[in-house]
Amino acid sequence: MALLVLFSTMSFTVDKHFCGEVLVDQAVFSEAKTCGMHSDAATTAEDDCCDEEKVFVEGQKELKISFDDLDLEHQVFIASFTLSYAAVFEGAAQAEVPFFHYTPPLLVYDIHLLDETFLI
Repeated sequence: MALLVLFSTMSFTVDKHFCGEVLVDQAVFSEAKTCGMHSDAATTAEDDCCDEEKVFVEGQKELKISFDDLDLEHQVFIASFTLSYAAVFEGAAQAEVPFFHYTPPLLVYDIHLLDETFLI
């Protein structure tokens, strides 16, 4: 849930460098590398074959959801859903064992061997 909030509020820029029709480099959070065909001198638009494109993705600004805008039906639904969902995790009552603290008697002789009675 924290990652969803983080990525929905984060803004970033994607920078792309094209040389003609070919994508040379693409970078997120930084400048894209050029192909080296740029000249420092002022050139006309006809001589320049490279193109740069920047895409800015803006994140969400406000995270507070107001429950004042909800009508009565939605508020009843949220309240009933919350109560029914919380009831799923309630544990069942454990049965009390009355002889929990008593130990069984020690078995001195094996009765089945003494009486030679075997289940076939």
